[in-house]
Amino acid sequence: MSAEEQRVLDLIDVDEIVEVTRALIAAPGENPPGGEAATVAALQAAAEHRGLVCRRSPVEPERDNATVTLAGGDGPGLLLLGHTDVVPVGEGWTVSPLGGVVRDGRLYGRGATDMKGGLAACLVAMSALRRAGVELSGPIDLAAVVDEEETGKGIKHHLAELLGELGAEGARAAYVGCVVAEPTDLQTVVAARGAAYLEVRVTGRAAHSGNPADGANAIYGAAAVVSDLERWHHELASSPHPLVGPPMWSVGLVAGGTGASIVPAECTIVVDRRMLPSEKPVQVLEQTRERVAALDLPARGLGVEVAMTMDMPGFETAGDDPFVTSVDTAMTAAGGPGLPLGGWTAACDGGYVARDTGMPVVVLGPGSVQDQAHRADESVGVDELLVSARAYALMALRLLR
Repeated sequence: MSAEEQRVLDLIDVDEIVEVTRALIAAPGENPPGGEAATVAALQAAAEHRGLVCRRSPVEPERDNATVTLAGGDGPGLLLLGHTDVVPVGEGWTVSPLGGVVRDGRLYGRGATDMKGGLAACLVAMSALRRAGVELSGPIDLAAVVDEEETGKGIKHHLAELLGELGAEGARAAYVGCVVAEPTDLQTVVAARGAAYLEVRVTGRAAHSGNPADGANAIYGAAAVVSDLERWHHELASSPHPLVGPPMWSVGLVAGGTGASIVPAECTIVVDRRMLPSEKPVQVLEQTRERVAALDLPARGLGVEVAMTMDMPGFETAGDDPFVTSVDTAMTAAGGPGLPLGGWTAACDGGYVARDTGMPVVVLGPGSVQDQAHRADESVGVDELLVSARAYALMALRLLR
């Protein structure tokens, strides 16, 4: 490690990272319904207090994307990416979900892991670089977008602005790459699944349940679809991706019928489909329609429609890409666990960046998406916050010179 790198790392204070993370946790940002405004305001205040520029861009009323920038030279910059929304608090907490309690080396609160801790680590790393007076060849942009937990409105808006200003080639040339600061247990992730929501609507004919043959039971048709999706899920298990595992189906919602004495005329199924990095949403939709058509529900007097209501693309970056090498070695030098390059079974906004710009993308951040995200008593290790901030600073020093 060079003397300049060490000088920057010496300016990264773990108490400061905890302070910023706690301020972000204390600012609610539940989605649904889409209440990120307080979190965005807290992020902007923390950035401007540290001499960083923060630009806001409205996506919807009271839902602004925020981009925090550390200026550099005219060369390509580094894009750090995160989101300001969190899932609803839910039940079962033994500590205050907005309190930011620190206990036994862990910081607790909704979003501590997913992903206000990652945002705070990025911000403090940028602040240390600014205070050190380091001359970077390009800027660092921290894009903190809304709506990652739902339909991706924030990242779509951010990329539309970027592509509208620079075009596809210009956007790709604007950055050496993108680091998504989502929780990966400090492992450099080079591949992530995509995700899609599909809605299957089965329609039948109502009748008195005293003579159900007079009707066409939409719930029975929906049950046939659910059973086939479960079979399909097990079939897909035989074709796993080496880093992210197999594609998956999960039926999350079934709604239909009006009462026990009425043959139901309608039933809707909402399904989550996890996609491999190489899969295209349009292909998944077509395959699903073909699979449902093979059940021949019209022969039972039933209609069926299949629609895709959300899709988030996956991505895969070559493990030997120079950007990946620089990011991974920076994490190791910062005190990371030295894990091999990995895959992520979750989905994230990095897939949109990879698809729409072609720039290399990795996911790397503090906390665990498997063990902590989206659950009661969510927490992140304070030591992980420190290592992440050190890593973000080192990768900027090594990529932007």
